Amino acid sequence: MTASVDLADLAIAIKAWGKDLGFAEVRIADVDLSHREAGFQAWLDKGYHGEMDYMASHGMKRARPSELVPGTVRVVSVRMPYVPADKDGANADWRAREEARSADPAAAQVSIYARGRDYHKVLRARLQQLATRIEGEIGAFGYRVFTDSAPVMEVALAEKAGLGWRGKHTLLLHRDAGSMFFLGEMLTDLPLPVDEPVTPHCGQCRSCIDVCPTQAIVAPYELDARRCISYLTIELKGSIPEELRALIGNRIYGCDDCQLYCPWNKFAQRAALPDFDVRHGLDDASLVALFAWSEEEFLKNTEGSAIRRIGHERWLRNLAVGLGNAAASDAHRGDAGMVAALRARQAHPSELVREHVAWALEKHGVK
Repeated sequence: MTASVDLADLAIAIKAWGKDLGFAEVRIADVDLSHREAGFQAWLDKGYHGEMDYMASHGMKRARPSELVPGTVRVVSVRMPYVPADKDGANADWRAREEARSADPAAAQVSIYARGRDYHKVLRARLQQLATRIEGEIGAFGYRVFTDSAPVMEVALAEKAGLGWRGKHTLLLHRDAGSMFFLGEMLTDLPLPVDEPVTPHCGQCRSCIDVCPTQAIVAPYELDARRCISYLTIELKGSIPEELRALIGNRIYGCDDCQLYCPWNKFAQRAALPDFDVRHGLDDASLVALFAWSEEEFLKNTEGSAIRRIGHERWLRNLAVGLGNAAASDAHRGDAGMVAALRARQAHPSELVREHVAWALEKHGVK
């Protein structure tokens, strides 16, 4: 780094460059998360991380960025909105549309963040461009960029940087943007001036806790991931516990309920980048249509998507649960199209798929 660099001016420039790259906000914090270590350990001790062994495998390094990347003294924390551009016009109420789809037993509900391009690739590329811009200005410096891709406590760092406050659902909340945004960070050895945290504004509200279909938010700011639909449909590799299947409804990849019903998300911002535009009609697809995808079609249609990581087998598992849950509706119980779709997978090579198909057919009253 050039010795004559004015760090205060550089921080201002970094924030401006970040906005040019599509980040809605860029803020800076130190990396002392010692106040979070006891809570994180208690969460692990309760087993709330389930099969996510990576949450525990790095120990307290997750709360100590300077151990993860030696020399780190600051984090440049960023957020990027992901609600897709308004295709319905007149600034349509996206929350009402999502609520209606969740209530339609035949609809396949994919979490909003996963309908476009894989956010890991988008944010990492933009953060790397930001680092390159800084390097061009001051010369070589120490840094690494991440977005949900390393043992980093992203929400805690973003909260410390003042990008928002931790909501009772454990996600970051912003007064002018709700929670519908991705987080990313650059760990750096540049001793930049830091920003101040913001005041929490959840108050007595408990909408996210009350609306959670599986009651995974066991207390304010405490999530039992083993009950969370996002965990069950994405992280869990085996059979979905039978006692939780009916609660999943038609949610086949992730769940947005705790965000949909959060009052702050009336301020959620639309994505500025086309990367998060919906692909392959995933905002308007039926369970039957997606269940018909062959493995080849699944791989083709999820190329460049975060969905691809679960593989075709778990994709079918999740859809089978959705199709079984549709039987709870009198209008869809025994539906010929759904039953035919399920029967077509009865002899699937995967025992996992066969088990969930059999469960779904039983719900429809079919052997």
